[in-house]
Amino acid sequence: MCTLEKKGNIFILTLTGTTDHLLNPTLLTSIKSALHRVRQEATTSSALITTAHGKFFCNGYDIDWAQSITDRIVLIDDLLRSVISDLISLPMPTIAAVTGHACAAGFILALAHDYVLMRSDRGFLYMSELDIDHVLPAYFIAIVEAKVGDAVARRRIVMQAEKLGAKEAVRLGIIDSAHDSAEETVKAAVSLGGDLVKRGWNGHVYADNRKKFLSNVIRAVEDKSERAIESKL
Repeated sequence: MCTLEKKGNIFILTLTGTTDHLLNPTLLTSIKSALHRVRQEATTSSALITTAHGKFFCNGYDIDWAQSITDRIVLIDDLLRSVISDLISLPMPTIAAVTGHACAAGFILALAHDYVLMRSDRGFLYMSELDIDHVLPAYFIAIVEAKVGDAVARRRIVMQAEKLGAKEAVRLGIIDSAHDSAEETVKAAVSLGGDLVKRGWNGHVYADNRKKFLSNVIRAVEDKSERAIESKL
């Protein structure tokens, strides 16, 4: 589950508890509900921070819940696509404060935000699919291509399944900044959110520009023709 609090014009969405925060219908629906509230309560200039309690930011799909049942895997995939669409169309800057491991679909969830900040004392980014014999959905690749400019970094993420700490991820241009602890990461995210709010941008203009900027990602998210592949995830 998740909670949502508002501090001034900054919304903080927190994945709660000390679990892996695995993406299943319960968690994804809770995130979608929180994003709907953010959209409804947003002022002209706002910002969203997504963070998490515990060891993990998000450890990807809840494979145990899906149990290789195609309909369940497709349901998770549909809900994640919808969450990503909501983030792309949200009328404000978005910041992921990654306070623990972000793996597979959890890595993608972080990258779906405009900014990614991460703690450096613990945790890593890890696109694990190659190591567990799963084929990456095309929209995962589209997000990596849109958010990671360096080809060598993309190869290390996708084709080498490398576990990357915060400092190396900053060096490679994957994330924006690294911080000494979970608390410092959230604090930095709030500071960044405050700076962005002060710019006074029109949220709807911001969202429209983001949608144009990420038009390839939107097309990939909306394209479900690879369902036969994704059902094996």
